[in-house]
Formats: sequence, structure tokens, C-alpha cells
Amino acid sequence: MTDDAAVQEPVRHEFAFAASYRLPALLFGITPRTTWLDIGPAGLRVRYGPWRMATSLDNIAEATITGGFTFLKTAGPPHLSFGDRGVSFTTNARAALCLAFHAPVKAIDPTGLITHPGATVSVADPQALLADVRRLVPGVGVPAGQ
Repeated sequence: MTDDAAVQEPVRHEFAFAASYRLPALLFGITPRTTWLDIGPAGLRVRYGPWRMATSLDNIAEATITGGFTFLKTAGPPHLSFGDRGVSFTTNARAALCLAFHAPVKAIDPTGLITHPGATVSVADPQALLADVRRLVPGVGVPAGQ
């Protein structure tokens, strides 16, 4: 593989499944085999069981490490925040990366009527995803201390 080809390959981030989240996720077709996030020059792509989300890198405005979620608000299918219309793809309560977008994106509504200004993803290593975002999206907003 040439260096140019390696640069074009997306980086895959697997989701971290807590034991308590596995059964509620499975009921919706969300398993480690059907769930991941890819980020690379072609953009950011999330597969979460039957749900998909995609956006270009230049649409990523901010990235923040977050966590400490409540089980009922995060287990199972993607969750819509009624406060800000953000979408959560969470497979654990411990840690995730919250991404804010310049323009809202489609994710949970196949008609596209509901769009999301942000997404929370509980990948196995949120710090590594944050590093990839910083590397691929120069100038992305990152709160102080992260």
C-alpha cells in the first residue's frame, strides 16, 4: 500500500459495550458487529445497528469528552435529546465523545425531517477519536483542558 492510499483509509472506532447495555441494544439490532464509527478524509460515518449518520469533516464544529450518563436515557436505540435535538449513540454510561455540527445532520429519522446539531458516540476510546478529529479537522473547537 502506498502512503497516499494509507492516508485515504478511514480510521475505525469500535463502540464500548457495557454488559448492562448489551441486551437492550440487541433488541434493536445493535451489536459490536453492527456498530462502529469511521472517520477519514471522506468524512465521519456512524453505523449503529440499522441506523446511520454521515457528515463531512468540515461540518464538525466542536468535540468534547463527556460521560456519566443515566441508563434509561442512553440504553437501547439512539436517543433524541428534546432539549437540543442531539442524538446519542451510546453503549455505556461511562464515556463518549460529543460532536457539535455547523449544520444539522440526519440520523434517526429516515425522512430527514428531524436533524441533529450534535451527536454523542460512546466509542471504546473517546480520547483516540478526539485525537483523530483534531488531526483531520484543523481548528475544530475543543473546550479548554481537553
